[in-house]
Amino acid sequence: MQDFIIIGHKAVTTGGFSLNDMPGSAGRMDILCRCINSVFFLSHDLRRDVQAHLLLLGDPNPPRIIRFNGEKLRYLNPDERSAGALIKKALELNNISSLEIRSTPGVWVRQADLRTLLDEFTGDGRKIFYFREDGEDLRNITEGIKDGVFILGDHLGLTEEEENLVLEMSAGTISVGPLSLHADHCIILIHNELDRVMIDQIQR
Repeated sequence: MQDFIIIGHKAVTTGGFSLNDMPGSAGRMDILCRCINSVFFLSHDLRRDVQAHLLLLGDPNPPRIIRFNGEKLRYLNPDERSAGALIKKALELNNISSLEIRSTPGVWVRQADLRTLLDEFTGDGRKIFYFREDGEDLRNITEGIKDGVFILGDHLGLTEEEENLVLEMSAGTISVGPLSLHADHCIILIHNELDRVMIDQIQR
């Protein structure tokens, strides 16, 4: 199982946004939607052994975490509006608390922050990897990658406080290349590298 954490600093935490204006009315929710599609979609199928955790930090009720589970996920199509509609439905639920509530098959929402999420992964013995341009090349890392937890920021990156927390709890910074890329592009490159490792192991 691979897990991806994507932080949306401006992403709204209410379901009242318009699917026709996710970059504006929803606080760049379009970025998170593209990341969801990159996490899950193959050409004619979904990846089932992955999860995505969207940490929404915008107004009016931050923080919110929406979890997508590939094994149980339904009703996701390869377009931004489809992912946006599932996020919107999750945020429209009443009585969101620290306990997860299922909104649609494969999608849950709760009130929790980054430290809570990272504590859960480290408590399970999972290795956390933070993607940054100056990190170690992903191709040079073997230990913990197969079941890794990957953290990516939105267009704003991570705040100093978030970065300090992540660096404290992570296995280090890693990179998919020397240039700054969009988060959804990084996810595809991560998948590609992991797919190549898996195929190589099968063929040996």
